Amino acid sequence: MAKRPRIADVAAAAGVSTATVSMVLNGTGGRRIGAETSHRVRQAAESLGYRPNSVARGLRTRRTQMIGFIGDDVATTPFAGQMIRGAHDAAKDAGHLLLMTDTGGDPGEIAEAVEALQQRQTDGLVIATMYHQVVELPESAAALPHVLLNSRPARGGCSWTAPDEKGGSEAVLSELTALGHTRIAHLTTAEDVPAKHLRAETWRDLAGPEAADLYREVPSASTPHGYAGALELLRRADRPTAVFCFNDRMAMGLYRAAAELGLSLPDDLSVVSYDDQELIAPALHPGLTSAALPHYDMGRWAVEELLRRMSEPGAEPAGRLMPCPVARRDSTAPPA
Repeated sequence: MAKRPRIADVAAAAGVSTATVSMVLNGTGGRRIGAETSHRVRQAAESLGYRPNSVARGLRTRRTQMIGFIGDDVATTPFAGQMIRGAHDAAKDAGHLLLMTDTGGDPGEIAEAVEALQQRQTDGLVIATMYHQVVELPESAAALPHVLLNSRPARGGCSWTAPDEKGGSEAVLSELTALGHTRIAHLTTAEDVPAKHLRAETWRDLAGPEAADLYREVPSASTPHGYAGALELLRRADRPTAVFCFNDRMAMGLYRAAAELGLSLPDDLSVVSYDDQELIAPALHPGLTSAALPHYDMGRWAVEELLRRMSEPGAEPAGRLMPCPVARRDSTAPPA
């Protein structure tokens, strides 16, 4: 087997000291090392196939360059999985490895996951949830820098990022009000989650008094419950001219109800929604106008914020509401 190149080999090839090689490859040389010398060192390392010993570096710096990522079924949810990709890309850009574990949706397993990642000496933690919620963190999480992703802490003390539910709702509802709709219904879930309350609050503000009686809650944010709730709304003699659905799955149920009642979208009824799920919103006919959840951007920001907290231990925690852009399609038109 070929002998693995050492830092001394790189130094000899570049004509510099091993200390200079170490500073260049670890990015700690600053202005003390010229651009030409840095280039020569990197070129020598690449030609020799030199890779720093991460274990030895960890012993020196007391850092493993590993970030723990705890999710609650995030990995098995297609559209929420974009949070993992955003976190991975940010970690990779910073030379870190993302070490993942999943709680299977069991809040009680968060403490076990935190302990398991601490034992593996991760430098910090990103704790992600499949949907926007308030999280009660175990006390053990305080032992490492940590950031909440797609959620907020029940108590302060840590950084977090979540979707700007009100901003996204306002943007997608404006698609309807700009077309002249005043009787806008809101089809939503009875589940007690932040997204439900924030989206409904924005609807009440923008839809106005004419829509006060067009609020419909169903047991869950699913397609069958969306279908049942939509039938009740659309069978009214004074049915709405437009509907704002809590999410795309409920909107899919509404499309079915409208078809059964002989209503044409968007000529007889306009529909807007939230989530912009790749397998639903563009696949419906007509394509569904929906506010997109910024999963990738939140995942990337969470890791970048974690790296900031790791490099500045005394820094104040930050909260970030991530914008939810509207994906415009063909489900809206002026009221008939």
